[in-house]
Amino acid sequence: MRKNYILDANILIHDPHSIFHFADNTVIIPVGVISELDRFKKEPTDRGYNARTVVRLLDGLREGGHSLANGVPLTGGGRLVVYCEPSQVLSASHLPADTEILHVAHRIRQAEPDTPVVIVTKDINLRIRADAAGLRAEDYESDHVLLNELEKPPAELVLVDGQLEQFKQSGRLPLTGNALQPNEYLLLRPPNGARGTALARVDAEGRHLVALRAPERGLWGVQARNKEQYYAIDALLDEHLTLVSLLGKAGTGKTLLALAAALHLTLKRRQFRGVLVCRPVVPVGRDIGFLPGDVERKLMPWMKPIVDTVEFLLDTGGAMKGHADVMGLMRSGLIEIQPLTYIRGRSIAKRFVVIDEAQNLTPLEVKTVITRMGSDAKVVLTGDPWQIDNPYVDRNSNGFIYLINRFRGQPMAAHVELRKGERSTLAELAANLL
Repeated sequence: MRKNYILDANILIHDPHSIFHFADNTVIIPVGVISELDRFKKEPTDRGYNARTVVRLLDGLREGGHSLANGVPLTGGGRLVVYCEPSQVLSASHLPADTEILHVAHRIRQAEPDTPVVIVTKDINLRIRADAAGLRAEDYESDHVLLNELEKPPAELVLVDGQLEQFKQSGRLPLTGNALQPNEYLLLRPPNGARGTALARVDAEGRHLVALRAPERGLWGVQARNKEQYYAIDALLDEHLTLVSLLGKAGTGKTLLALAAALHLTLKRRQFRGVLVCRPVVPVGRDIGFLPGDVERKLMPWMKPIVDTVEFLLDTGGAMKGHADVMGLMRSGLIEIQPLTYIRGRSIAKRFVVIDEAQNLTPLEVKTVITRMGSDAKVVLTGDPWQIDNPYVDRNSNGFIYLINRFRGQPMAAHVELRKGERSTLAELAANLL
């Protein structure tokens, strides 16, 4: 049954191409939403970029003599309408944007009583107000991935007699009759509950189990403390894996392992020209406002977690290329730290790229980041979907979970969920209880 979907501005900013994701239904944008986009379009931020993208898309749909007021056909059989009442033609609407959306929904329901009207918004308060007014309101779910769908018990495989010894000797074992995805990690057990286990990974073709790789001396003094960290190190060091995602709660070692592997491959193996570390600039709690100084000084508070981790690696593994401090590594160009705000338009080649706190990104921002990667680059995303500071995403709609779901089973990608906190007993208890 056809429906009328009324979009809020936050949906268009979250996904500028959302108007094409409603199948054969009618998509309605109140003219007040266009005015709201006009206020954002000059911002030098992702919100401003997305607002400009929406405006260009709407203007492009007008080509060929189409009228947005009468409705423009969309791919998939749907129709797009920009709703404007006669009283709004010559004067700005006197209604706040949210109130106008409710008003438009009510008028459309009166005009088409047999067609369901649905308000689509990420504003929880607007959804509550719509429900109180007897109107149907939903969140935008085209890019939703339920976190519990990605969570599953650690994979284990019980082998038959002699297979475990064969695997330990050759480091390889044919895989038959198991629904395992490429680059999936698992624990191998001998038959009949006998003692002894081994860790393995399904190869990129999904046909063999292969042994994990791990440096005997660790990664710059960092040794794996549990099997998931062994999995992570293997994925980080494999030159055939160009995208790795590390998911885990606070203290599981996501950022530490990613940076240790980056420095190991860049400075010891010389596989990469340098290390690029990016983080979204999202404050925890109340923003402290303007920060004085040049760009480097402004960014230092945001990038201090990365600096702390590199300093820890310097303490455990010793100096790097003669540099005993982080600032020396940054001045030499071996490590570059920057916010994701400045990544648009770049082409990053032969770099080990670490995207930290990726759970604060939208799906569109993740796409922007990954499409910046050039030849011989490797990108690692770390994230904790239970600690999101971006008010516009949640644990089911953030770009990190979206990426993990999209890249499942791809030969060049691997995903590892780190389960056990190793920072301290207190940090582990806090992550579980608070």
